[in-house]
Amino acid sequence: MSERLVVIGGDAAGMSAASQARRLKGPEELEIVAFERGHFSSYSACGIPYWVGGDVPVRDALIARAPEEHRARDIDLRMRTEVTEIDVAGQRVRARDLESGAESWTGFDKLVIATGARPLRPPLPGIDAPGVHGVQTLDDGQALLESLSAARGRRAVVVGAGYIGVEMAEALLGHGFEVTVLNRSEQPMATLDPDMGRLVHEAMDGLGITTVGSAPVTKILTGEDGRVRAVATDSGEYPADVVVLGTGVVPETSLARAAGLPLGTYDGLLTDLSMRVRGHGNIWAGGDCVEVRDLVSGRERHVPLGTHANKHGQVIGSNVGGGYATFPGVVGTAVSKVCDLEIARTGLREKDAREVGLQYVTVTVESTSRAGYYPGAAPMTVKMLAERRTGRLLGVQIVGREGAGKRVDIAAVALTAGMTVEAMTALDLGYAPPFSPVWDPVLVAARKATGAVRAAG
Repeated sequence: MSERLVVIGGDAAGMSAASQARRLKGPEELEIVAFERGHFSSYSACGIPYWVGGDVPVRDALIARAPEEHRARDIDLRMRTEVTEIDVAGQRVRARDLESGAESWTGFDKLVIATGARPLRPPLPGIDAPGVHGVQTLDDGQALLESLSAARGRRAVVVGAGYIGVEMAEALLGHGFEVTVLNRSEQPMATLDPDMGRLVHEAMDGLGITTVGSAPVTKILTGEDGRVRAVATDSGEYPADVVVLGTGVVPETSLARAAGLPLGTYDGLLTDLSMRVRGHGNIWAGGDCVEVRDLVSGRERHVPLGTHANKHGQVIGSNVGGGYATFPGVVGTAVSKVCDLEIARTGLREKDAREVGLQYVTVTVESTSRAGYYPGAAPMTVKMLAERRTGRLLGVQIVGREGAGKRVDIAAVALTAGMTVEAMTALDLGYAPPFSPVWDPVLVAARKATGAVRAAG
């Protein structure tokens, strides 16, 4: 007798899980029904700023697999259908067709929750005015592009200076807009320490982007036609023909909460290493709606990234399909850019280390992406944290030009392996003048950190 797998969410984690389960079990063994409330399946939300900015020429380039492709593999993917209730005891979900309004129950033997995250949309006056945009979905990106084309002026305000905020600032700059970024914190990129965020701030100013720190937004002001005309803070008003919200996301777990499933500190679903929801043998969860183990601090955290979502889906699909796989956790690696400035981080910031009670040393080094004499050598700054007593690597942040960002992967591997900064100095990294100085900037930082650990006793 065949079983039925129900998947809530048709993007990275959900459809990766469905596809992997289908590889392991045919339709005669496992029926798969997936629900997606949007218009698109299996697409890259991370690519939206680059589509809006014109680096990616067409929207459909961001779609990895269309609904028809999933259906051709015997996955019953029901688009524009929103799950409104999970009945855990009855092993069924209620879904509503968003076009017709019809509702129905679907039973399951196994359930995957991949409901993603929702953008933080602060409850401010005017926040829903025409011309104010989020950038969470492909529909959001299309609406923003249309708004940019229709704008009467060329002034844009971005609210928030995290990854999405700085990426959208670049995209708007490319459309010929005068861009102002308003940030609640003093420096952009709160995922960096403030001293490294200051480097990003200076570079953005140099690119012609006005970045205003310590400026929480209080109101969106509208004109007589109801459209946005300015963004207000305690310190002043900033004229705007278009506003983009980059204020972050939180796990979309309203269904899970109503069903009584376990949530963590950040309201994300809690799972075991197999991505099975704790306390529930036939329910799995993955993607931006879950919390995962931080391998450096040992605590649970919410890290909404497509890389993790796809890995979660692979793990879930393997376990649902009769195999075995685990997701051990993350070290918090992320990389971004604004124009030609590359920004990367992995592991803990100083703030994170203090919160978990770790004593640490920090070092910062200035270096170049290539041998200094080789044409095109660009400056970069590397900051490294190490545990004071053991010398264990705790975190790395990098800000620089071409060739800087992906160097963070060296540190990500070292963090995952639990290496000390002294052990890192012996890493056999590739060297040639077009690619690196004799001592790679990350290894220079590791050498300096080793000395700081020894000096600290």
